[in-house]
Amino acid sequence: MRRLGSGMVTVLVGAATLVVAAPPAGAVVRRTATLHTTGAYVYVRNGPTSTNRIVAAVRQGTRLSVNCQVFGQGMAGRARTTGYWDKLTSGAYLSDAYVRWYPNRSVPWCSASGHRAVAAVYSRTATVTVHRGPDTRYAVVGRLSNRQRFGVACQQWGQRVQGPRTSSPIWNVLATGRQVPDALTLWRPGRPALPWCGQSPWSGPVSQSTFIRRVAPGAQAGQRAYRVPASVTIAQAILESGWGSSGLTRRDHNYFGIKCFGNPGQVAVGCRSYATHECGGGRCWKTRASFRVYRNLNGSMVDHGRWLAERPRYAGAFRYRLSPERFAMAIHRAGYATSPVYAANLIRIMRRYHLYRFNR
Repeated sequence: MRRLGSGMVTVLVGAATLVVAAPPAGAVVRRTATLHTTGAYVYVRNGPTSTNRIVAAVRQGTRLSVNCQVFGQGMAGRARTTGYWDKLTSGAYLSDAYVRWYPNRSVPWCSASGHRAVAAVYSRTATVTVHRGPDTRYAVVGRLSNRQRFGVACQQWGQRVQGPRTSSPIWNVLATGRQVPDALTLWRPGRPALPWCGQSPWSGPVSQSTFIRRVAPGAQAGQRAYRVPASVTIAQAILESGWGSSGLTRRDHNYFGIKCFGNPGQVAVGCRSYATHECGGGRCWKTRASFRVYRNLNGSMVDHGRWLAERPRYAGAFRYRLSPERFAMAIHRAGYATSPVYAANLIRIMRRYHLYRFNR
């Protein structure tokens, strides 16, 4: 591990296109970012979570050169509690919880390639209307000229809009709350991995006992509301999320691997594509699929109960709501998962961790 010195490097966050709330065209805003912590230094990592590898340590009071930002694990620091991480020009990531900004914070998003992402209007028409919500039926609250750059705070699922190249149900939300269809947005050099509006930061790693305590209340609430045995719900959360360690769970709070199938439903806030694997015909293979995105753990727990209770193919399982092991076998037979040992794994987990005690 190496230490970074305390050289004075001024952060320059460029023109209007690189800030969330854009200043007048051509304006340049100079901002400084300084490490602000109670200790002597803070680690910087090769990714936006506490589990990513440490690559250096930054001393208290160091001026930082920030390139762009990503949404990562929630951290509580001296400056703030936040899920935003700053990607330094060195390529390392530092939680913004430890950064003091002057005069204020305004950082562009990082593209998938790690460079600053710039959003601009992309349309066959001269202007694009800006709406109050994620649907063209919402009031028009402004217009942007074709190729005009603008800043994006977060994204929201809404009406599918056809653009010059593709159609998309995603809308980009400005700092003011006004919204522009992503299908009419050109991202250069590439589209960033934006958070969904209102979404909690990535979750951090926890022990197995803490994980069970964390998901048990939601599982018991699901049992009361939807008659799904709490022990089965907890076992599914353990198995599907890898004790909360999967990227799908940490990033998008999906504890059960529920897919989108075209839309996020009534509880989830959006959909995101992930690498996964499927099994069938005696073999398994790698693929990609679209999974539901939730604001937090509670959303995932609620949607899990609704998913089972509202689908006719699982109706027969509820004859065994007082027999968790038979319930697990029934939802497996009904097609909940393609793994041939899915029900056996759930039963093994329920027995090993004494999860039946939560069925009350």
